[in-house]
Formats: sequence, C-alpha cells, structure tokens
Amino acid sequence: MSDARVVAAEAVEAHVRAFFDGHAVEVVRCDLGPEREEVVPGLRVLVVGPGPRGGSWAYVTAGCWAAVEEDGCALEFVMTAPVRDQRFVELMAMVAFYHCGGHRLDVEHSMPIGEPWVPGSACDHLLISLPYLHGPDLEHCPVPGGHARVLWALPVTTAEVEFRRRHGHEALERLFDEVEIIPTDPFRASVA
Repeated sequence: MSDARVVAAEAVEAHVRAFFDGHAVEVVRCDLGPEREEVVPGLRVLVVGPGPRGGSWAYVTAGCWAAVEEDGCALEFVMTAPVRDQRFVELMAMVAFYHCGGHRLDVEHSMPIGEPWVPGSACDHLLISLPYLHGPDLEHCPVPGGHARVLWALPVTTAEVEFRRRHGHEALERLFDEVEIIPTDPFRASVA
C-alpha cells in the first residue's frame, strides 16, 4: 500500500479519534481477499465504543477516500449500532467495496444488503445520508491533499427505499423525524 494511502487512512483515524474523544476506538483491518483488496487496499474499520457522545457503537471506514479520491475529495462511511458485533465491521467492509468497486455511493443513494441487517430485522438496505446523529464535525474530515466527507449508512427497509424512490429522500427523512425512529434499533417498524 502506498504511503499516501496510509497517511490518508491515518488522517481519517485521527479525525475519528478526536471527534469521539473519551470513547474507546479499536482499529480492525479488513481482509477482503486478494481481488477485493486491490479495490480498497488497506481498508480499516474503526470501531467506536459508547461514551460521552452517545451510548451506541459507531463503525467508520478508513480507506475509501484513498481508493477513489478525485481532486482531493471522496467519502468515508459511518454506521451506528446498538452493540459491538463483527457483523457490522463486515457490513462496513461491504459498503467500502461496493462504493470503491464502481457503484460510487453518495447522499440519497441506497444499497441492498442482501439479507436482514441483523437476523430478524426488516432492514435490508442501507440509505446513505448526512450523519445526523453525529453532525458536521464528524462529516467534514481533513486529509492531506483534500478532505473526506463521512456519510451515514442508515439501515432501512425495502419499503422505505421504495417510498424514497416515489416521494424523494426528504419525504422519507421527514417520516423518520415524525415517527422518531431509533436508528440503532434493528427491530424498528418500517415507516412506509
């Protein structure tokens, strides 16, 4: 892996550690296998434990920016979850590979997971959104030679994705606000 990629991933990690000051942060290196490793070399998922900023766990990619940056701009992703589970590390690796492998996710995009977020959950897609749980201080991440935006990978249902396609992203987010979903609840009811 090139020095520039390492420096960029380290900058993302430093940003996440600073934002989540007071939280335990574990760095998990992802073994994607030889072919997938070429797409997102050196991918890490930062696993952030509960702390002063909230009682949930956060899973943040570090390596997407370096794999696909253009003109110094690219994305990383965060997911929040109720517990520490390797399943969420694997999901974030899947998001990174999907994004860097040619699908180029962005705000208002969604991606199928192919199975429930956790067993028994109706959520089987991820909606890419602004990181409302954490705000712009996490979203805007400086890296050498540019900046990364950290976007939220929010677990949603197929019905919610269909609603968004018919009525728009903002309409779906309004529904989430009206119903006051708990985004870390894998067993929440679909709003659509």
